[in-house]
Amino acid sequence: MRSSFIATTGLKLARSPSLREQAARRRAVALGALLGLAATGAAFGILTAPQGASEGASSTGPFSYFPSE
Repeated sequence: MRSSFIATTGLKLARSPSLREQAARRRAVALGALLGLAATGAAFGILTAPQGASEGASSTGPFSYFPSE
């Protein structure tokens, strides 16, 4: 049998997160933002890389500025 003193209407009280839970949530958000930024940077690098850069067929040596002839 339900008690007549139980509130059935109106606002319910909710437990607020503890400081430890808030800190864990902040760390998770920061880690997610960092991973998202890294993924965005990697995707941007892949999409903007010059064609043939992965083949290693460059016309300049490792210490030269002008193309070798």
